[in-house]
Formats: sequence, C-alpha cells, structure tokens
Amino acid sequence: MSKSTKSKLLKAIIIIAATYLFLLSIKLLGHSFKLFGQDFAEAMIEMTSNPFAGLIIGIVATSLIQSSSTTTSIVVGLVAGGILELSGAIPIIMGANIGTTITNTLVSLGHISNRIEFKRAFSAGIVHDFFNICVVVVLFPLELKFHFIEDTAILLGDGFFGAGGLKLFNPLKYILEPVITFLHVLFAFLPYMEILMMIFSIILMFTALIFLIKSIRSLVLTRIEIIIDRYLFRNDVLGFLLGILMTAVVQSSSVTTSLIIPLAGAGLVAIRKIFPYTLGANIGTTITAMLAAMATQNEVAITVAFSHLVFNIFGILIFYPLKFIPIGLAEYVGERASKSTRNLVVFTVVYILLYFVPIALIFLV
Repeated sequence: MSKSTKSKLLKAIIIIAATYLFLLSIKLLGHSFKLFGQDFAEAMIEMTSNPFAGLIIGIVATSLIQSSSTTTSIVVGLVAGGILELSGAIPIIMGANIGTTITNTLVSLGHISNRIEFKRAFSAGIVHDFFNICVVVVLFPLELKFHFIEDTAILLGDGFFGAGGLKLFNPLKYILEPVITFLHVLFAFLPYMEILMMIFSIILMFTALIFLIKSIRSLVLTRIEIIIDRYLFRNDVLGFLLGILMTAVVQSSSVTTSLIIPLAGAGLVAIRKIFPYTLGANIGTTITAMLAAMATQNEVAITVAFSHLVFNIFGILIFYPLKFIPIGLAEYVGERASKSTRNLVVFTVVYILLYFVPIALIFLV
C-alpha cells in the first residue's frame, strides 16, 4: 500500500470517527440537559420565550463560535432534551444565519492594503450578511404573526418521521445508546455531573466538527479549487447547486463563502455571480442540523431542523428575484468604505462590532 493511499485511508477513518463523535455529542447534550430537572427547563424556556431575545442570542452565539451548524445543532439538542420549545428555537436559528457571516468580513480585511481590491472583497463579503438580514427583517415579524415557518416545518417533520425512516431503520440508537449509558455511569461519580456532562458534550461537539471539517477539506481541497476555477460561476443554477454541495461537504457556510472572497478581491468574479453561491451555502449548512436531529430520534428535534431549511428556502424565494436589494446595499457600503483610509477603518470596525454589541440587549428585551 502506497504512502498516499495510507494517508487517504487514515483521513477516511478520522472522518468516520469524527462523525460518530459528533452524533454522540448531540445525543449526550440532550441527555445532560434532561438531568438538570424541571426548574432549569422552565428558566431556559422563559429566557427564550421572548422571540427578540432568542434572535439576539442566535446572532451573538454564532458570531462568537462562527458556526451556524454548531448553534443549530445545540438548539436541536436542547429541543430533544425538552429544554427548549419549537417556537423559541426558530428565532435563535434566524439569528444564527446572521451571526455566521462575519467570517467573510474578516477575510476581506486581507485586501485592506489595496483600496480597489478591498472594495470588491468587502462588498462580496457582506452581500451574504445583507441577504440574511433582509430575510430576517421580512420573515421574523411574519413568523411572529402567522407562524408559517413553524407550521410548514411541523408538516414536513410529521411526513418525514411518519414515513418510517427513523423508526424502521435507525442504527444510531444501537451505536450511541450504550456509550451514553457508559458515560452517564462514569459522570455519576463526579460532583455536578449535569454541568460537567453538558460541558463535555459541547467540547466533544466542537472537537469532532474541527476534525471533520479539516479532514474532509484536506481530501477535497484540490478538487474544490478546480471546481471553483472552471465551473462555479458559469450560471446562477450551477453556482447555487455547488454552494449547497460544498457547504454540505465541509459543513461550514463560513468556509465555503470565505473561499471566494480572494477571488472577488482579485477581480476574477463579480458580486452578482457570487450571490447564488451564497444562497446555496445557506441551504447546505442545514445538513448538520438534519444529522443532529436524526441522532436524537426526537420528532420535535427533526421539526427544528426542518424549520432551518424552510426559513432559508422562503428567504431565497423572496430575495432571489429581489437580489438587487442585498447586492445594491453591499456595493454601496463597499464603495463608501473604500473612499478613504479613515472610512475603511471606521466601516470595518463598526460593522464587526454590530455583531457583538447586541449581547447587551438580551437583558433589555
């Protein structure tokens, strides 16, 4: 066996192991929250019963960890553990969509020494932000009034769960439950076992995702570069589909959208061709939540995962025809930010701070 083959085999084993640990962490998170008891559950639900607080929590949490996949996976675990209700989960997921896009802005700073390149890169970086913000501005109040995302997700969740996919063939239960039982017995000897188990499950989730993303990325990086160079921006449909595929593979919309910022800065691709790709990334990032929901074997958790998908689909249906709005806003801000060095610094700092300042508002809503 050649050295190259051994390396690929090792990476494949790491991917399988990381996927298992990720599924285990989701299941363990829900199990740990159940151990906190009814008082904790009521306090958690009360905190997120205000949808505005839930929205802000989603934005801030995802801005800090830079992974909407992780945020929505945690939400799925909370719902599966009975800690969070579906109506409280949806605003958090909306906020997560906004919070994950700050990476693009940070990547665009690599072009800060060249004003023209920075204008292109910054505009390309924030078009994803403006799309997600526009979608939330439109759909958030409509969801509060009519609950159409929740109702659609429930309908899809009932159909998926009722189809028997999880009931008739669910090996996850048999490969996860014994380990959960073992860990429960192990943590039972420790003080504050609920807190320690929760912390352990979150650390395990982060670690598994890091290994999973790095291993997959190293296996397909060369192929991804070829796809970007030859095919990605040929037309909107292809860009959209590749955005879905690449994000589903690396499980990070931040990674897939950040990949194209240097290309935009170099003038190789226009913002109008980048836009469909970012929409596809929004769909691809929901795969992790779907995977996490399957691990919980919980019907409501599956519905939460579908609500993330439904939210993004409705957003695309509305703002792809109106793409001139997020694209125009991104181009305007990029133009203003690149006018002078002072504008460049001010716009960048203010823009990034807007993601973190809302944490203070959690205590006001």
